[in-house]
Amino acid sequence: MKKTKTSQFFSNNSQLLIPLIAILLLIVFNLIRDPEFFSVGITTNNRGDAVLQGNLVSILNGASELVILSMGMTLVTAASGGQDISVGALAAIAGSVFVKVLKGGPAITGTSVFLAFLACCVVAMIFGCFNGSLVAFFNIQPMIATLILFTCGRSIAYWINGGATPTITSPIISAIGSFIPGIPVPTPILIVIVMGILFALLFRFTSLGLYIQSVGINQGAARLNGINAVGIKLLSFILLGACCAVAGMIGVSRLGLINHETILINIEMDAILAVAIGGNNLGGGKFKMLGSVLGAYAIQALTITLYAMKVPSTDVKAYKAVVIIILVALGSPVVKDTMSRFSKKIKSRSGTVGKEAA
Repeated sequence: MKKTKTSQFFSNNSQLLIPLIAILLLIVFNLIRDPEFFSVGITTNNRGDAVLQGNLVSILNGASELVILSMGMTLVTAASGGQDISVGALAAIAGSVFVKVLKGGPAITGTSVFLAFLACCVVAMIFGCFNGSLVAFFNIQPMIATLILFTCGRSIAYWINGGATPTITSPIISAIGSFIPGIPVPTPILIVIVMGILFALLFRFTSLGLYIQSVGINQGAARLNGINAVGIKLLSFILLGACCAVAGMIGVSRLGLINHETILINIEMDAILAVAIGGNNLGGGKFKMLGSVLGAYAIQALTITLYAMKVPSTDVKAYKAVVIIILVALGSPVVKDTMSRFSKKIKSRSGTVGKEAA
Protein backbone atom coordinates (compact mmCIF):
# COMPACT_ATOMS: atom_id res chain seq x y z
CA MET A 1 0.00 0.00 0.00
CA LYS A 2 1.36 3.42 -0.95
CA LYS A 3 1.89 5.98 1.77
CA THR A 4 -0.28 9.04 1.68
CA LYS A 5 1.36 12.45 1.25
CA THR A 6 0.59 13.28 4.89
CA SER A 7 2.22 10.13 6.23
CA GLN A 8 5.22 10.68 3.97
CA PHE A 9 5.57 14.24 5.24
CA PHE A 10 5.57 13.18 8.90
CA SER A 11 7.88 10.27 8.13
CA ASN A 12 10.41 12.55 6.46
CA ASN A 13 10.05 15.30 9.08
CA SER A 14 9.63 13.25 12.27
CA GLN A 15 12.67 15.11 13.59
CA LEU A 16 10.53 18.26 13.77
CA LEU A 17 7.77 16.73 15.89
CA ILE A 18 9.32 17.59 19.28
CA PRO A 19 9.81 21.35 18.63
CA LEU A 20 6.44 21.55 16.86
CA ILE A 21 4.69 19.83 19.77
CA ALA A 22 6.50 22.11 22.24
CA ILE A 23 5.41 25.24 20.37
CA LEU A 24 1.84 23.90 19.99
CA LEU A 25 1.59 23.18 23.72
CA LEU A 26 2.84 26.67 24.56
CA ILE A 27 0.33 28.18 22.13
CA VAL A 28 -2.59 26.20 23.60
CA PHE A 29 -1.51 26.93 27.18
CA ASN A 30 -1.24 30.67 26.56
CA LEU A 31 -4.52 30.86 24.66
CA ILE A 32 -6.29 29.16 27.58
CA ARG A 33 -4.54 31.37 30.10
CA ASP A 34 -4.98 34.56 28.10
CA PRO A 35 -6.86 34.51 24.77
CA GLU A 36 -5.23 37.82 23.83
CA PHE A 37 -1.69 36.58 24.48
CA PHE A 38 -0.74 36.31 20.80
CA SER A 39 -2.63 39.36 19.59
CA VAL A 40 -0.58 41.72 17.44
CA GLY A 41 -1.22 45.45 17.41
CA ILE A 42 0.26 48.56 15.85
CA THR A 43 1.77 51.34 17.90
CA THR A 44 3.94 54.39 17.27
CA ASN A 45 7.59 54.41 18.32
CA ASN A 46 9.71 57.37 19.42
CA ARG A 47 10.36 58.41 15.82
CA GLY A 48 6.66 58.45 15.01
CA ASP A 49 6.74 55.32 12.84
CA ALA A 50 3.97 52.72 12.97
CA VAL A 51 5.42 49.43 14.27
CA LEU A 52 4.11 46.03 15.32
CA GLN A 53 3.86 45.12 18.98
CA GLY A 54 2.67 42.17 21.04
CA ASN A 55 3.97 39.00 22.66
CA LEU A 56 4.25 37.21 19.32
CA VAL A 57 6.44 40.00 17.95
CA SER A 58 8.49 39.94 21.17
CA ILE A 59 9.07 36.19 20.79
CA LEU A 60 10.15 36.45 17.16
CA ASN A 61 12.27 39.53 17.82
CA GLY A 62 13.82 38.42 21.12
CA ALA A 63 14.88 35.05 19.71
CA SER A 64 16.74 36.53 16.74
CA GLU A 65 20.29 36.19 18.08
CA LEU A 66 19.52 32.73 19.47
CA VAL A 67 18.06 31.55 16.14
CA ILE A 68 21.12 32.74 14.20
CA LEU A 69 23.54 31.09 16.64
CA SER A 70 21.46 27.90 16.59
CA MET A 71 21.87 27.72 12.81
CA GLY A 72 25.65 27.77 13.11
CA MET A 73 25.64 25.47 16.15
CA THR A 74 23.66 22.91 14.13
CA LEU A 75 26.43 22.71 11.53
CA VAL A 76 29.19 22.34 14.14
CA THR A 77 27.22 19.69 16.02
CA ALA A 78 26.48 17.70 12.87
CA ALA A 79 30.05 17.82 11.54
CA SER A 80 32.08 17.39 14.74
CA GLY A 81 29.73 15.50 17.06
CA GLY A 82 30.15 18.16 19.73
CA GLN A 83 29.14 21.68 20.66
CA ASP A 84 30.83 25.08 20.70
CA ILE A 85 30.37 26.66 24.13
CA SER A 86 32.22 29.86 23.18
CA VAL A 87 29.56 31.42 20.93
CA GLY A 88 28.49 34.00 23.52
CA ALA A 89 32.08 35.07 24.15
CA LEU A 90 32.81 35.15 20.41
CA ALA A 91 29.72 37.30 19.82
CA ALA A 92 31.07 39.68 22.50
CA ILE A 93 34.42 39.87 20.67
CA ALA A 94 32.65 40.52 17.36
CA GLY A 95 30.50 43.19 18.98
CA SER A 96 33.58 44.88 20.45
CA VAL A 97 35.30 44.92 17.05
CA PHE A 98 32.11 46.32 15.50
CA VAL A 99 32.04 49.18 18.00
CA LYS A 100 35.82 49.77 17.81
CA VAL A 101 35.72 50.29 14.04
CA LEU A 102 32.69 52.58 14.27
CA LYS A 103 34.24 54.69 17.04
CA GLY A 104 37.46 54.97 15.07
CA GLY A 105 35.81 56.84 12.20
CA PRO A 106 34.77 60.50 12.02
CA ALA A 107 31.08 59.69 11.58
CA ILE A 108 28.80 56.68 11.44
CA THR A 109 27.59 56.21 7.88
CA GLY A 110 26.21 53.31 5.89
CA THR A 111 29.69 52.62 4.53
CA SER A 112 31.35 52.65 7.96
CA VAL A 113 28.68 50.31 9.36
CA PHE A 114 29.25 47.90 6.47
CA LEU A 115 33.03 48.01 6.99
CA ALA A 116 32.59 47.51 10.75
CA PHE A 117 30.40 44.50 10.10
CA LEU A 118 32.94 43.11 7.63
CA ALA A 119 35.71 43.56 10.20
CA CYS A 120 33.79 41.83 13.00
CA CYS A 121 32.90 39.00 10.57
CA VAL A 122 36.56 38.46 9.65
CA VAL A 123 37.67 38.47 13.30
CA ALA A 124 34.89 36.10 14.38
CA MET A 125 35.62 33.73 11.51
CA ILE A 126 39.34 33.71 12.42
CA PHE A 127 38.49 32.75 15.99
CA GLY A 128 36.06 30.16 14.62
CA CYS A 129 38.91 28.79 12.51
CA PHE A 130 41.04 28.59 15.67
CA ASN A 131 38.36 26.53 17.42
CA GLY A 132 37.91 24.39 14.34
CA SER A 133 41.65 23.76 14.04
CA LEU A 134 41.80 22.37 17.57
CA VAL A 135 38.93 20.02 16.73
CA ALA A 136 39.86 19.07 13.15
CA PHE A 137 43.67 18.81 13.37
CA PHE A 138 44.22 17.82 17.00
CA ASN A 139 41.01 15.76 17.46
CA ILE A 140 40.15 17.62 20.67
CA GLN A 141 36.56 17.18 21.78
CA PRO A 142 34.69 20.36 20.65
CA MET A 143 33.40 21.31 24.09
CA ILE A 144 36.92 21.12 25.52
CA ALA A 145 38.49 22.92 22.55
CA THR A 146 36.03 25.81 22.77
CA LEU A 147 36.40 26.03 26.54
CA ILE A 148 39.54 28.08 25.87
CA LEU A 149 37.66 30.89 24.12
CA PHE A 150 34.72 30.51 26.51
CA THR A 151 37.12 31.28 29.36
CA CYS A 152 39.09 34.16 27.85
CA GLY A 153 36.76 35.50 25.12
CA ARG A 154 35.03 38.17 27.17
CA SER A 155 38.39 39.37 28.47
CA ILE A 156 39.55 39.78 24.87
CA ALA A 157 36.37 41.74 24.16
CA TYR A 158 37.22 43.90 27.19
CA TRP A 159 40.73 44.60 25.90
CA ILE A 160 39.59 45.54 22.39
CA ASN A 161 37.95 48.72 23.66
CA GLY A 162 40.48 49.42 26.40
CA GLY A 163 38.25 48.27 29.21
CA ALA A 164 35.55 50.82 28.37
CA THR A 165 31.89 50.27 27.46
CA PRO A 166 31.58 52.82 24.63
CA THR A 167 28.19 53.83 23.33
CA ILE A 168 27.30 54.38 19.70
CA THR A 169 24.49 56.74 18.76
CA SER A 170 23.29 56.66 15.19
CA PRO A 171 19.98 56.30 13.35
CA ILE A 172 21.54 53.46 11.31
CA ILE A 173 22.53 51.50 14.44
CA SER A 174 19.09 52.11 15.97
CA ALA A 175 17.49 50.82 12.77
CA ILE A 176 19.54 47.62 12.92
CA GLY A 177 18.58 46.98 16.54
CA SER A 178 14.94 48.05 16.34
CA PHE A 179 13.01 49.22 13.25
CA ILE A 180 13.87 50.53 9.81
CA PRO A 181 11.77 53.67 9.21
CA GLY A 182 8.66 52.75 7.24
CA ILE A 183 8.92 49.01 7.98
CA PRO A 184 6.75 47.85 10.93
CA VAL A 185 8.61 44.54 11.39
CA PRO A 186 11.63 44.58 13.77
CA THR A 187 14.90 44.53 11.84
CA PRO A 188 16.38 41.53 13.74
CA ILE A 189 13.49 39.40 12.42
CA LEU A 190 14.34 40.48 8.87
CA ILE A 191 18.01 39.62 9.47
CA VAL A 192 16.99 36.12 10.62
CA ILE A 193 14.98 35.68 7.42
CA VAL A 194 17.97 36.77 5.33
CA MET A 195 20.26 34.35 7.19
CA GLY A 196 17.75 31.55 6.67
CA ILE A 197 17.57 32.27 2.95
CA LEU A 198 21.38 32.33 2.66
CA PHE A 199 21.71 28.95 4.37
CA ALA A 200 18.87 27.53 2.26
CA LEU A 201 20.62 28.69 -0.93
CA LEU A 202 23.94 27.30 0.33
CA PHE A 203 22.42 23.86 0.90
CA ARG A 204 20.40 24.04 -2.32
CA PHE A 205 23.25 24.86 -4.70
CA THR A 206 26.12 23.06 -2.94
CA SER A 207 26.62 19.64 -1.39
CA LEU A 208 27.75 21.12 1.94
CA GLY A 209 24.81 19.70 3.88
CA LEU A 210 25.48 16.21 2.57
CA TYR A 211 29.21 16.49 3.27
CA ILE A 212 28.60 17.69 6.84
CA GLN A 213 26.24 14.79 7.53
CA SER A 214 28.66 12.30 5.98
CA VAL A 215 31.57 13.50 8.11
CA GLY A 216 29.41 13.49 11.23
CA ILE A 217 28.08 9.97 10.63
CA ASN A 218 31.38 8.31 9.68
CA GLN A 219 34.47 10.41 9.19
CA GLY A 220 36.54 7.49 7.90
CA ALA A 221 33.97 6.48 5.29
CA ALA A 222 33.58 10.11 4.22
CA ARG A 223 37.33 10.38 3.71
CA LEU A 224 37.37 7.22 1.61
CA ASN A 225 34.68 8.78 -0.59
CA GLY A 226 36.88 11.79 -1.28
CA ILE A 227 35.40 14.18 1.30
CA ASN A 228 37.89 16.39 3.12
CA ALA A 229 36.70 15.78 6.70
CA VAL A 230 39.17 18.27 8.19
CA GLY A 231 38.08 20.99 5.77
CA ILE A 232 34.39 20.36 6.42
CA LYS A 233 34.87 20.62 10.20
CA LEU A 234 36.88 23.83 9.77
CA LEU A 235 34.23 25.29 7.49
CA SER A 236 31.44 24.51 9.97
CA PHE A 237 33.27 26.41 12.72
CA ILE A 238 34.03 29.30 10.37
CA LEU A 239 30.34 29.56 9.41
CA LEU A 240 29.44 29.52 13.11
CA GLY A 241 31.91 32.39 13.57
CA ALA A 242 30.04 34.38 10.91
CA CYS A 243 26.78 33.67 12.77
CA CYS A 244 28.40 34.96 15.98
CA ALA A 245 29.36 38.17 14.18
CA VAL A 246 25.77 38.77 13.03
CA ALA A 247 24.41 38.01 16.52
CA GLY A 248 27.01 40.30 18.12
CA MET A 249 26.12 43.14 15.75
CA ILE A 250 22.41 42.77 16.57
CA GLY A 251 23.14 42.64 20.33
CA VAL A 252 25.22 45.83 20.17
CA SER A 253 22.68 47.62 17.97
CA ARG A 254 19.83 46.81 20.36
CA LEU A 255 21.59 48.51 23.29
CA GLY A 256 23.67 51.09 21.45
CA LEU A 257 26.75 50.02 23.41
CA ILE A 258 29.05 47.07 24.06
CA ASN A 259 29.17 45.52 27.51
CA HIS A 260 31.53 42.58 27.29
CA GLU A 261 30.23 41.05 30.54
CA THR A 262 26.51 40.93 29.76
CA ILE A 263 26.05 40.83 25.98
CA LEU A 264 24.39 37.52 25.05
CA ILE A 265 25.40 36.03 28.39
CA ASN A 266 24.71 32.27 28.66
CA ILE A 267 23.28 32.17 25.14
CA GLU A 268 25.55 29.24 24.28
CA MET A 269 23.52 27.00 26.58
CA ASP A 270 20.26 28.01 24.92
CA ALA A 271 21.80 27.47 21.47
CA ILE A 272 22.81 23.91 22.39
CA LEU A 273 19.34 23.28 23.82
CA ALA A 274 17.72 24.63 20.66
CA VAL A 275 19.71 22.12 18.61
CA ALA A 276 18.70 19.31 20.99
CA ILE A 277 15.03 20.30 21.13
CA GLY A 278 15.10 20.51 17.32
CA GLY A 279 15.60 16.74 17.24
CA ASN A 280 19.21 16.87 16.04
CA ASN A 281 21.64 14.22 17.22
CA LEU A 282 24.15 15.89 19.54
CA GLY A 283 26.59 13.14 18.57
CA GLY A 284 26.73 14.40 14.99
CA GLY A 285 25.42 13.24 11.65
CA LYS A 286 21.99 13.91 10.18
CA PHE A 287 20.55 17.34 10.96
CA LYS A 288 17.62 19.59 10.20
CA MET A 289 18.38 23.28 10.64
CA LEU A 290 14.65 24.09 10.69
CA GLY A 291 14.36 21.95 13.83
CA SER A 292 17.00 24.08 15.59
CA VAL A 293 15.22 27.27 14.51
CA LEU A 294 11.92 25.98 15.89
CA GLY A 295 13.72 24.90 19.07
CA ALA A 296 15.08 28.42 19.53
CA TYR A 297 11.63 29.94 19.13
CA ALA A 298 10.22 27.37 21.58
CA ILE A 299 12.79 28.44 24.19
CA GLN A 300 12.00 32.13 23.68
CA ALA A 301 8.24 31.45 23.76
CA LEU A 302 8.69 29.64 27.07
CA THR A 303 10.69 32.59 28.45
CA ILE A 304 8.07 35.15 27.40
CA THR A 305 5.31 32.92 28.83
CA LEU A 306 7.03 32.72 32.21
CA TYR A 307 7.54 36.49 32.35
CA ALA A 308 3.88 37.00 31.39
CA MET A 309 2.94 34.76 34.32
CA LYS A 310 4.87 37.14 36.64
CA VAL A 311 7.49 34.50 37.43
CA PRO A 312 10.46 36.24 39.11
CA SER A 313 13.48 36.56 36.83
CA THR A 314 15.56 34.62 39.35
CA ASP A 315 13.20 31.63 39.02
CA VAL A 316 12.80 31.65 35.23
CA LYS A 317 15.87 29.49 34.58
CA ALA A 318 14.67 26.83 37.02
CA TYR A 319 11.26 26.58 35.32
CA LYS A 320 12.91 26.53 31.89
CA ALA A 321 15.21 23.74 33.01
CA VAL A 322 12.30 21.53 34.08
CA VAL A 323 10.43 22.01 30.80
CA ILE A 324 13.58 21.56 28.71
CA ILE A 325 14.49 18.33 30.54
CA ILE A 326 11.07 16.94 29.62
CA LEU A 327 11.40 18.02 25.97
CA VAL A 328 14.94 16.65 25.61
CA ALA A 329 13.94 13.38 27.28
CA LEU A 330 11.00 13.01 24.89
CA GLY A 331 13.34 13.53 21.96
CA SER A 332 16.00 11.12 23.23
CA PRO A 333 16.89 8.00 21.19
CA VAL A 334 15.61 5.72 23.97
CA VAL A 335 12.16 7.28 23.98
CA LYS A 336 12.09 7.42 20.16
CA ASP A 337 12.99 3.72 19.90
CA THR A 338 10.37 2.81 22.51
CA MET A 339 7.68 4.78 20.70
CA SER A 340 8.74 3.26 17.37
CA ARG A 341 8.47 -0.29 18.74
CA PHE A 342 5.10 0.54 20.32
CA SER A 343 3.85 1.99 17.02
CA LYS A 344 4.96 -1.13 15.13
CA LYS A 345 3.16 -3.37 17.63
CA ILE A 346 -0.05 -1.36 17.25
CA LYS A 347 0.19 -1.56 13.44
CA SER A 348 0.89 -5.30 13.47
CA ARG A 349 -2.04 -5.96 15.82
CA SER A 350 -4.40 -3.82 13.75
CA GLY A 351 -3.25 -5.66 10.62
CA THR A 352 -3.87 -9.05 12.28
CA VAL A 353 -7.34 -7.97 13.43
CA GLY A 354 -8.13 -6.74 9.90
CA LYS A 355 -7.12 -10.08 8.36
CA GLU A 356 -9.20 -12.05 10.87
CA ALA A 357 -12.22 -9.87 10.19
CA ALA A 358 -11.81 -10.41 6.46
